Amino acid sequence: MGDVVRAPWGGYLLTGYDVCDQVLRGRNWLAPDFAWQERQSDTDRWDAIATQEMTKTLSRLNAPDHTCQRRSLGNLFDRSTIQRLTPHVERHVDRLLDGLAEGLRRGEADFVGLVGDRLPISTIGSWLGIPPEDHPAILEITHNQVHAQELLPTKRQLALSAEATVRLRAYFTGLVGRRRATPGDDVLTGWIRTWDALEPDRATADEILYRLTMFVTIASLETTATLLSTMVWLLSREPGQWAWLAEHPEHVDAAVDEVLRYDPPIHVNTRVAADDTVLAGVPIAKDSMVHVLYGAANHDPRRNADPALFDILRRGDHLTFGGGVHYCLGAALARLEARTLLAGLLRRFPTLRPAAPPGYASRMVFRRVTSLKVTV
Repeated sequence: MGDVVRAPWGGYLLTGYDVCDQVLRGRNWLAPDFAWQERQSDTDRWDAIATQEMTKTLSRLNAPDHTCQRRSLGNLFDRSTIQRLTPHVERHVDRLLDGLAEGLRRGEADFVGLVGDRLPISTIGSWLGIPPEDHPAILEITHNQVHAQELLPTKRQLALSAEATVRLRAYFTGLVGRRRATPGDDVLTGWIRTWDALEPDRATADEILYRLTMFVTIASLETTATLLSTMVWLLSREPGQWAWLAEHPEHVDAAVDEVLRYDPPIHVNTRVAADDTVLAGVPIAKDSMVHVLYGAANHDPRRNADPALFDILRRGDHLTFGGGVHYCLGAALARLEARTLLAGLLRRFPTLRPAAPPGYASRMVFRRVTSLKVTV
């Protein structure tokens, strides 16, 4: 139907790799921030509590606010940080795979509940100093909160998101307060020092700190958990492929990249036109929404030949981590978790295979695997 397709609700669906890349990187394509929302007629959609709260986070900010907050974080997961985190991630993987082994001794086990959901919260939780006993609650709240970021959320989904947003705010505001009262040698304490220097009003600084901490946490959980479970499903559903990779672990990174291309954890991202423009020959009016379809872009045959074939040696291109100023902050961390987990699984469970197809949440934007039964 073309690279730019009119959507029934008035926006545009972007399907081609190049046009999606152009929008993600282009400075004249903006996140739908408060200024844009105030010009819309659908006030119920944009006045929802969860939507309002997420619009204050990095993913919905434009320059100069986005620039200031992003710089305050620095290069979150640079090479030295990843090197420091690697032994911690390895320990989390070993611990969780012990639990998976115990479950498999009983015949079959749910990979999502035992490993997929738990590795990201273990990693980001220990990095930020979130107590392990709080991890299950954070996971539950996050699963409900992301409904507000769906393309066309229902009233029920918005209500679930509203309740989750209130709980997230209470939790992370408390976390910032406790860390301010008892500083440590950790990331959050460093952010507190940075924003105390940037913002003379402590209440404003704490509000920004709460949003940064909350956003980094939930952005790390939902997407990485889906990546990990999708990775196991795609690689283990063909026994010969899993066995071959176990014998050739040097291709683990390539396998992770093909999973990211083939079935990205986020399928849709939205931008708005800063001015009247023309995109791939289609006139787009200022303030119009365009929806970047990551899965479609990654399967564009002009960029990746035979895109429906899952090929771990492809070394193809994908836009799964976005592009431009909003490129995913946690891309390097997600790769670290995925390759560490995959290497551990191949080493300890060379005959792992799915006992049933995965179950999925009823979502369009944030994919979520809810269950994946595996056996050996």
